[in-house]
Amino acid sequence: MRRVLRSSVMVSTAIAAALIAGCGSDDGRVDRYASAGWPAMHADARNSDTSPVTGSRDVEFAWSRPLGGPVAAYASVAANGQSFVTARTENGCNLFSFQMDTGRKKWCARLNDGVVASTPIVDTATNVYVGESGAMMSFTETGQLRWRTLVVGTPLSSQFTGDGNLLFITQLGQINVLDPQTGAKVVPSFDLIPPPSIDQGANAELIPDNKGLNECFLGTSGCPVANTPAVDLGTGKFYFTFYGPSSRAADLVAMKYTGGDNPSITREWSTDALPGGTASSPDLSKDGKTVYATDNNGSLWAVNAETGDTRWSYDIGFNSAGSASTSDDGLIIPAGGDKGHLLAVRDEGDHAELAWERKDLLQLGVPAQTAGNTGYTVVREGENGLSLITFDTETGETVDQDTLPGAVGFTVGTSIGPKGEVLTPSAIGELFVFK
Repeated sequence: MRRVLRSSVMVSTAIAAALIAGCGSDDGRVDRYASAGWPAMHADARNSDTSPVTGSRDVEFAWSRPLGGPVAAYASVAANGQSFVTARTENGCNLFSFQMDTGRKKWCARLNDGVVASTPIVDTATNVYVGESGAMMSFTETGQLRWRTLVVGTPLSSQFTGDGNLLFITQLGQINVLDPQTGAKVVPSFDLIPPPSIDQGANAELIPDNKGLNECFLGTSGCPVANTPAVDLGTGKFYFTFYGPSSRAADLVAMKYTGGDNPSITREWSTDALPGGTASSPDLSKDGKTVYATDNNGSLWAVNAETGDTRWSYDIGFNSAGSASTSDDGLIIPAGGDKGHLLAVRDEGDHAELAWERKDLLQLGVPAQTAGNTGYTVVREGENGLSLITFDTETGETVDQDTLPGAVGFTVGTSIGPKGEVLTPSAIGELFVFK
């Protein structure tokens, strides 16, 4: 039974959110991403895994909270410091909100099991948007349900578009753009895998909305779309990977959402250049001209965002288990893996150059870069333990190291709070916060 009642949208909340949404930029763009915090899975529309906050070089363990089950996605953080995370639990809540200062649980809810695949995205009014198997949902900052919209599949982590709407793709390949105030579809759903025809419908097998979620981590054929799209807020183009029915691996795909009076979703290009495919979310360069992605054969790729042509590839020496962190000036730090060390490469246009490398560190987390040339990731400590290291992004030098008390295995994301807090959930189900 759900802990949060599925009531109608509260009028006062909708009016307040609409007033805030109306305050767009001079170019007509509606910026729903908070200027501070970590509002989306990979921080922003382009999946940069970076923060404009100047990171501290002397953090300390502040608190941790067990979540009751495995975690598969990052924690997100609102501009007011309220954090949100999901978990796979047998009973009780599987969507949690915590107060940053104390670690006290503010509210929680029980959603369908597919919620574990989604990092809640947060807007400037601290409204929360999160998927479950068969639906996308929105809550207020106090946990009241705003709306629930049915979809095919399980929405993976969402993004906002340049006109302020909510865009997401389910693991079964359905693309939706919703009005964030009402949950109504702005444009008809776009199915990457066409549904059965009318003639086939009577005999077609009903596909469960949670089908293939366990395969999304590896990006295999059972999970056609395994990651969060990177969105160019200026052009409406968005980039993701897609394992089609006749494909041998996941392709990198570009599509475009156009708003206005006649909204549409259209195809741009796709490329099968990534050997072995990928499960990681692609990320977009600051100027929107290059898409970066890691493959399943140990390389980092840079692709022309306009044409899909390859700019360069670079052998990082291991299969990355997450998305890279990409700074505004083109410093790229791949995520770790079972045998992944810490390194950084720099985009030089037609090739990549190694900036620095730390083969002495087994990276078992996902890096995040902040202002002030400061980065954070999780590495092996001792035989089985984990620690958060703070490092200089220009040199790779370790400037601080702090133990994750009792943590083993690996962590599934690194997020930065509005005051420079560092959040990382372990895969076995505990959220750690450093200040």
